[in-house]
Amino acid sequence: MRNRLSLILYFLFIALFPECVNGKVATGAERFEQYLPFIRGKRVGMVINHTSVVGTKQTHLLDTLLKQNINVIKVFAPEHGFRGNADAGETVKDGKDSHTGVPIVSLYGNNKKPTTAQLKDIDIILFDIQDVGARFYTYISTMYYVMEACAENNKEMIVLDRPNPCDYVEGPILKPAYRSFVGMLPIPVLHGCTIGELAQMINGEGWIANKKNPCPLRIIPMTGWKHGEPYSLPIKPSPNLPNDQSIRLYASLCPFEATRVSVGRGTTFPFQVLGAPNKKYGDFTFTPHSLPGFDKNPMHKNVACYGEDLRNADDMNGFTLRYFLHFYRLSGEGTAFFSRARWFDLLLGTDSVRKAILRGDSEEKIRNSWQKELQDYKEMRTKYLLYE
Repeated sequence: MRNRLSLILYFLFIALFPECVNGKVATGAERFEQYLPFIRGKRVGMVINHTSVVGTKQTHLLDTLLKQNINVIKVFAPEHGFRGNADAGETVKDGKDSHTGVPIVSLYGNNKKPTTAQLKDIDIILFDIQDVGARFYTYISTMYYVMEACAENNKEMIVLDRPNPCDYVEGPILKPAYRSFVGMLPIPVLHGCTIGELAQMINGEGWIANKKNPCPLRIIPMTGWKHGEPYSLPIKPSPNLPNDQSIRLYASLCPFEATRVSVGRGTTFPFQVLGAPNKKYGDFTFTPHSLPGFDKNPMHKNVACYGEDLRNADDMNGFTLRYFLHFYRLSGEGTAFFSRARWFDLLLGTDSVRKAILRGDSEEKIRNSWQKELQDYKEMRTKYLLYE
């Protein structure tokens, strides 16, 4: 009976989304025949946001499942909210989806982890959010907390996998003393995993707080994607990552958020420029403004910034410190350049990088300092890879 149902669902999928066959990537969410049998007839909670879309028409997964008469009880919303329009760090409130009437429970407000009470009326959790491959991108921290809650409450969790658009393994490994919501896991800055692979790693390495009872987990893998293959996201994953270039630069520019150098928040090209209100940083200029859909209250609002335009840079792959070291040297400020030193350490997952910069170490020397632990991670990572 189940095989017959799966066959029916498969042909329904082809009819609805023909663009996802013939060699193109079919995300886990688009492979309905693989997971609908496990959620039909159950009370479903969804951890989703605006990136949870299927097909070239970018139909939202919530709408699609409701049309399939799936009993969606509630939606859990991560940072930036269910519709993805909240600023970075802005509190997300509980509410109801105006389109469907489904209750929205915030996981970026009073609690970042679903409570027992919030899971009481749910049988199974469906997780479908697009990641960008960086440890400090908080959607994977939300996934960790949801997995932990499912382990504690014996709730099954299905992760619908999506490609990693910045598929590199680079940077220092996070140390336990620097664990925070911008770094929950002992992985490098660029972890080189899909969310499905990361979920398997969290379980397999015993990173759940209750190690005796890992999360009851099922991964729905993609088809048509391999590690190292470029992938252009069909929809921006958060307000300030509007295109492929910003995603490529994100890991290397994010450490500037611990300084007074702007990464372009408050412009239409965030994470593609660098600058501050001082001409010593360069000839390129931009002025941050309050900009709905990007950033409502950016640093240096309405003040001209001078620096560097990276919108057409084509020589960056993975994680580099060269931009940071260049601006640090131009500043001449030494320790004061790190206006939020603790935040820098949390982003990098260690204080050793900041201390090395202050000593005047070269990028090569700094990178060499984390190579052994990075190699150990790479070897461990191979156990959890789902794709070539």
